[in-house]
Amino acid sequence: MADLLDIPGTEEHIGGLATGVVAKAKQAMEAKKMGNAVEVHTPAQIAASEQSRAVMTPMEMLDRAVSSGASVETLTQLMNLQERWEANQARKAFDAAMAAAKANMPAIVKNRKVDFTTGKGRTNYQYEDLASIMNQIGPVLSANGLSVRYRTSADPNLPISVTCIISHQMGHSEENTLMAGRDDSGNKNSIQQIGSTVTYLQRYTLKAALGLAAAVDDDGSKADQTNDDAKLITEAQASVIRDLIEKGEVDTAVFCERWKVDAVTDIPLKQFNEVVGSLRQRVAYLATQRSQGSAA
Repeated sequence: MADLLDIPGTEEHIGGLATGVVAKAKQAMEAKKMGNAVEVHTPAQIAASEQSRAVMTPMEMLDRAVSSGASVETLTQLMNLQERWEANQARKAFDAAMAAAKANMPAIVKNRKVDFTTGKGRTNYQYEDLASIMNQIGPVLSANGLSVRYRTSADPNLPISVTCIISHQMGHSEENTLMAGRDDSGNKNSIQQIGSTVTYLQRYTLKAALGLAAAVDDDGSKADQTNDDAKLITEAQASVIRDLIEKGEVDTAVFCERWKVDAVTDIPLKQFNEVVGSLRQRVAYLATQRSQGSAA
């Protein structure tokens, strides 16, 4: 047995093998410990890790795809995705800018008057001109990155078309289009007819695109009125008109809309004779119709 255990030259060989086995065992144990170890991160490391796992924008994805040598098809799809993402961001910015602009939009006032009489009768109304609208809303739109432009079309024998385009600095825009025939009222030549219609449509497409409403300039109208213009009919005169309304079988709401008043008592004194004359014609017309019907 002693001879077996003390074979010459074997000590160094066995010792070398043992050392190698122990070293390998230690390596295996260290690897196992590393696999089962729980890493402890500082708050800064956790924040950096969360940021690295955040959703990437299409442009960041495109940059990584280019760096990794992605195929042309993949790059094309990522570029299309980037375009849609940018369009969506621009639309959101446009909506936010419009909301902010409307919150600070000033009141639009009808500052112009039209009052003339032709063979067709009297034309009398108020309106707001395009220049005054832009003077009031222009600074508000610019402050929110918005701008206005128009596209027009006036082909022969076709209605004039005007498109109002509201654009945001990030690229999103929205349009509103209206069409109308040439304005041949008055003594306008052909160019003036087109210009009048274009101006009219520009004003109305702008109001529609921005959701604007104009109010009558009460202060201005009162300043232009004389004492006689400001007088209203008396209660006795209102009774005469009500009687004629009943005889003429006219709806009171229709009557008030026709004469642009809220109630019969709001009829201006200077229009009393005109109103009475109109109602009497209506009463006479109905009487004639009834007599013709009974004769038949």
